[in-house]
Amino acid sequence: MIDFRPIFLILGILLTTLAVVMIVPAIADIIAGNPDWQVFAVAAGVTLFIGVSLSLTSRAGGANLSVRQAFILTTLSWIALTAFAALPFAFSQLDLSITDAFFEAMSGITTTGSTVIVNLDTAPPGLLLWRSMLQWLGGIGIIVMALAVMPLLRVGGMQLFRMESSDQSEKALPRAAQVAAAIGVIYVALTFIWAMLLWLAGMSGFDAVAHAMTTIATGGFSTYDGSVGHFNNWMVDAIITVGMILGSLPFLLYLMALQGKPGNLMRDTQVQWFLTVLAVIVVIVAGWLWLGNGEDPLLALRYSSFNVVSIMTGTGYATTGFDNWGNFAIPVFFFIMFIGGCAGSTTCGIKIFRFQVLYAAAKTQFQNLAQPHGVFIPYYNRRPIPEEVIGSVLSFFFVFFLTYTLLAIALAFLGLDFITSVSAAASAISNVGPGLGPVVGPEGNYASLPAAAKWILSIGMLLGRLELFTVMVLFTRAFWRA
Repeated sequence: MIDFRPIFLILGILLTTLAVVMIVPAIADIIAGNPDWQVFAVAAGVTLFIGVSLSLTSRAGGANLSVRQAFILTTLSWIALTAFAALPFAFSQLDLSITDAFFEAMSGITTTGSTVIVNLDTAPPGLLLWRSMLQWLGGIGIIVMALAVMPLLRVGGMQLFRMESSDQSEKALPRAAQVAAAIGVIYVALTFIWAMLLWLAGMSGFDAVAHAMTTIATGGFSTYDGSVGHFNNWMVDAIITVGMILGSLPFLLYLMALQGKPGNLMRDTQVQWFLTVLAVIVVIVAGWLWLGNGEDPLLALRYSSFNVVSIMTGTGYATTGFDNWGNFAIPVFFFIMFIGGCAGSTTCGIKIFRFQVLYAAAKTQFQNLAQPHGVFIPYYNRRPIPEEVIGSVLSFFFVFFLTYTLLAIALAFLGLDFITSVSAAASAISNVGPGLGPVVGPEGNYASLPAAAKWILSIGMLLGRLELFTVMVLFTRAFWRA
């Protein structure tokens, strides 16, 4: 029998924290003279009441979690936080439906960046800030989970990143908490630096803070319908591009750099692969824009670097309608949606390390075929890859693309056209944001989709953000029988 008291205790603490955070957009609305501050105040009160109630009634259960409890908490916390985060959207002057409010909140917390809000340019400042804050909180949340929780759950090969320690298992949590706190400081510092840089580049203070949060979180929510293209400023483009790349690198390596090991960052093969793949695609797309579309070379490089980085990292900003760049660009952007960044970052998608493991396993298989009597061992970061990790990664690839196919088919069944179905499904499960085509592309949004499609995409966003297995295992009979 699973003891739910530790789960509810931690869930109560998370909801209480969310309630406190709601005060910030309420203050923003008060300063702007917008009546929606009352919505945030009421939502904060309701969330605080539920959070405190759960915490007080569950204290007797302690806070030590088993693996099964961790699986339940991971999924339940994301759903519960989304539900309460949706309250300001549902009752604001935007008057969003329950479906749209939940979709927007899920898109925020999972750092996806898909939106159903039309006319962002005139939306209340509190709601705009709330969208950015949700992505910022979701970004730091997934970093902590990737470092402290998912390696223990042995999800999708994440056990590769289990923190080395000579401590006993009961000391693992305090160590993880210390690391998470240190990374939280780095996360806040990067956000502050990028807000200052964007402000100096010409953004207003409000826009600079909002975009700094969604840049470092690789979320992609903007305060304008035109996204970053609204500013038409090459300095803003460059600052955000660098910020998206930094948000895509393992935050644990930043901590190591501050501890006197800066070389670890560039020696990490995952970082090397990520930067190499990114650079190659940027150059190829820039070359296409220059030679194929007749674009100015510098402008082609600017557009290519920003939009390729944005889509591959799952941020989802746009400076232009990249799906209008011709037949070559469309499949390129479609495929890079799946790649993602590094493990232990704020990014999404399959992630680079899984491609590395897959490559190492395939290389070993070819070597065995060529030399049947030889002994060949796959390596990752100059260390042998355990068989269980290879199996976990291969399983992840299978489940990922099976889930993606089912999502796309479900959307097509609801009447969506082919390009909208396949790109929206890819965008959801990879937590990218914009899809392709006139409906959900960089120049459109998700408002016109049927309600059923939005719920399907919300499920896709949750599955993608929590690495699929974390959620799916809850629907197996063996999990509840164990």
